[in-house]
Amino acid sequence: MIEGKAFEIRKFQPADRARVRELCCATGFLGNPIDPVFEDRDLFADYLTAYYTDWEPESSFVLIVNGEIRGYLLGSRFPFRQQCYAFYQNISLFLRGVFRYPNYSAASKKFVQWILRTAWREVPAAPRRTAHFHINLLPDARDLQKSRQLTDAYLQYLHEHGEKRVYGQMVVFQDRRSEKMFERYGFNVLNKSEITKYRDIHPYPVYLCTVIKDLEENNRCYAKAT
Repeated sequence: MIEGKAFEIRKFQPADRARVRELCCATGFLGNPIDPVFEDRDLFADYLTAYYTDWEPESSFVLIVNGEIRGYLLGSRFPFRQQCYAFYQNISLFLRGVFRYPNYSAASKKFVQWILRTAWREVPAAPRRTAHFHINLLPDARDLQKSRQLTDAYLQYLHEHGEKRVYGQMVVFQDRRSEKMFERYGFNVLNKSEITKYRDIHPYPVYLCTVIKDLEENNRCYAKAT
């Protein structure tokens, strides 16, 4: 029980797919709904979640609070498979987007233009042949204990399957997800790059940060207790 609310972490199940896609869009704009930036929730959710939910569901986890999914961690132990999937998926998303583009709002068209012209240059480098993950939580579920236990579940899963390292790419702005927080979980910051699409709609610079954890150095393989 946390503040009077029960929560649990469990493996992703096929029935969770629609809810995970919903949460992806509900947190896609710096933890808030993506709609002011990009209106096509179907394409947005496909891009960020389809591989994990459809091709490697065994590597993902969900956070349940009072019987409802309020967050998720999507992970992969097979980066080459994921990269191959992304190649064909990008072609599919592009073709679908071409037909929808004329009906998009000005904000959505600007987002698409940034994706095509700039996004690939702003993604910081990430390790190859390394397990990875990303995590999203609704505002009411964003506390240290829930996020730590969700991360722990994935790290334990990686440890059981013999993985040596894991990385994630996190959005950072102001004091959100500071380097000290990453260090608390045993991660090291490799690099970060500013995401310029937010310059006109957010008062502070927004960065995408690559963090990595050596699972062999940390014998426990879990997030450090506070």
